[in-house]
Amino acid sequence: MNHLPQAWGRPRDDVYGAYDGSYLQSNGPNQHTQSPVVTGTSVLAIKFKDGVVIAADNLASYGSLARFTDVKRLRVFAETTVVGFGGDVSDMQYLDRLLTSLDTEEAYGTAGHTLNANNLHTYLTKVFYKRRSDFNPLWNQVLVAGMDGEGKPFLASTDLLGTAFSSPSLATGYGAHLAQPLMRKIAPDEEAASKLSKEKAVEAVKESMKVLYYRDARSLDKYSIAVVTKDGIELKENEKLENQSWAFADQIRGYGTQVN
Repeated sequence: MNHLPQAWGRPRDDVYGAYDGSYLQSNGPNQHTQSPVVTGTSVLAIKFKDGVVIAADNLASYGSLARFTDVKRLRVFAETTVVGFGGDVSDMQYLDRLLTSLDTEEAYGTAGHTLNANNLHTYLTKVFYKRRSDFNPLWNQVLVAGMDGEGKPFLASTDLLGTAFSSPSLATGYGAHLAQPLMRKIAPDEEAASKLSKEKAVEAVKESMKVLYYRDARSLDKYSIAVVTKDGIELKENEKLENQSWAFADQIRGYGTQVN
């Protein structure tokens, strides 16, 4: 074997011939992302009588490591819409650039059209479905919150398969299991949502974020929250969970020293 450190573990060229690295060359088909790497967890949103409240924490996890704690996953577009991104952060950044480009093109176009939440949701659904059909999906589920073309509150979801639907309250990721039941208590249908006040909607979303912090290992106590109405968008990006209480923890059995 060659005694030089940079060649340790490789046969000597003067004895065995030059090292053949041809087997390392890939002659197979193009490969795409098989699973996301850096991800964001739940996004929550609920309609109220004058608009929509949407929230997401600021954590991006590298696998199970809470790696990046200042990633803003709520993005404003067209001054009427907030898009909340769950899933892969690199795909989120790609979609952010794509929507920003679309927003700029429409804003400076000569047709006089302006984008609204319904337009952006339809566009995103087509983008997701096209990428899915190319077997190169964008690994995200997004919530689109804002005002539609008639000035009414709009809330809808789309995901990496291009599956699209709307509801008075929506959540992605773990929030679909833990937060949705809490939000459905106050907005079970469109009629209830049309009577819901802004204060109650914000309170429900904040309480749901707190429950997710208690129960979701990929969540953070720092989050962003936006309120979208016909008067504009009120976005706060560095909110902190308040009035946390871990008193329930000593009642949990089956973990740590409390096994009975």
